[in-house]
Amino acid sequence: MEPPPGTAESSKLRHVEKDILIPQIMRDRAKELCSDKVQAFTKCCQETGLLMVVKCRQENTALKDCLVGYYSDPLFYEECKTEYLKQREEYRATGIKKKRQKLTSNV
Repeated sequence: MEPPPGTAESSKLRHVEKDILIPQIMRDRAKELCSDKVQAFTKCCQETGLLMVVKCRQENTALKDCLVGYYSDPLFYEECKTEYLKQREEYRATGIKKKRQKLTSNV
């Protein structure tokens, strides 16, 4: 039997959790996992200025392929969902919100 929705043990997800909060974790983790491609694209853009649309296609494609690979992976979604549920359970039990770490890159 599923615990009531407001309890720490409940694993039922609201729309905002499915559509916004879990995808945010996915984006953050994917950027970390694709950090080499993020850095390569950022460096290319900084070096080429206005011509970046033309000159950084290869780096942009590599970055998009890496990110989309994670975004479309159902196992990666489940990992991020589990991470979110763990954070939510901890918050509901303690009332202390875990701060999200910001990436140091410019992306």
